[in-house]
Amino acid sequence: MNLSGTVSRFALASVVAFAFCFPASALKVCADPDFLPYSNRAGEGFENKVAGAVAMWLGEPVEYTWASYRGHGGFPQFLSSTLDAKKCDLVMSIPYGSREELTTRPYYISSYVFIFSRNKNYSIASMDSPALKQLKIGFERDTPAEEGLKMRGLIPGSVTAFDVSEDAGESPAGMLAALQKGQIDVLITWQPAIGYFLHTYPDLEVVPLPNSRTLGPPEQYTFPMSMGVREGDEGLKQKLDAIIEKHQADLTAILAENGVRLVQQGQRLP
Repeated sequence: MNLSGTVSRFALASVVAFAFCFPASALKVCADPDFLPYSNRAGEGFENKVAGAVAMWLGEPVEYTWASYRGHGGFPQFLSSTLDAKKCDLVMSIPYGSREELTTRPYYISSYVFIFSRNKNYSIASMDSPALKQLKIGFERDTPAEEGLKMRGLIPGSVTAFDVSEDAGESPAGMLAALQKGQIDVLITWQPAIGYFLHTYPDLEVVPLPNSRTLGPPEQYTFPMSMGVREGDEGLKQKLDAIIEKHQADLTAILAENGVRLVQQGQRLP
């Protein structure tokens, strides 16, 4: 009898049985299945790619719970029905210090931006730039940009409101198409939402909106962005904080490859 072979086969069978009964843990992520440039089922969004890298560094596979955060209830409803309902453990982008969830250390900082044709030579550096009073402005509804325009009496006026974050049938690229067609002269939007599409519009100027204060409303346009976990899940938060600290350069590279720019106030982007 080959005793060693029998023992080896028994050991292998035991390992397989153990793995079957106690499967490897996974990084369980909540994400939108069809909202580029953030995420989709094909894994093409920058949040997909960040999630994949984080899972790799943790030595775990990614397991998605798909749910749209556009439409009724928006992002808060998305969090309530997925992360808070324990259908997953992580969302990839949430403002640092959010009261809705426990947030990691920020892994990128970006801002709302003005976008307009470079050959127009508009002098636009802030919401108080006089040129805005003479231009057709496009903006995303229910954002700090809308509030800033209202504070200056520019709404109602020559403005167009886009509902990209509410309408699941709309893409952020539609706002750039409106700009290209001359339906608007300047667009105000969140840079990570639009950066992915800008490579097809090389003649556009991109200018970050400066904050009127260091942090907090009114008129906060620059936001440090974190990963979000459920309140009380300190263990996962600490793991993610360590990953972010160790791999910040890699995360920045992934974001840059997908059009997300870590903008600074007053900086003009190519």
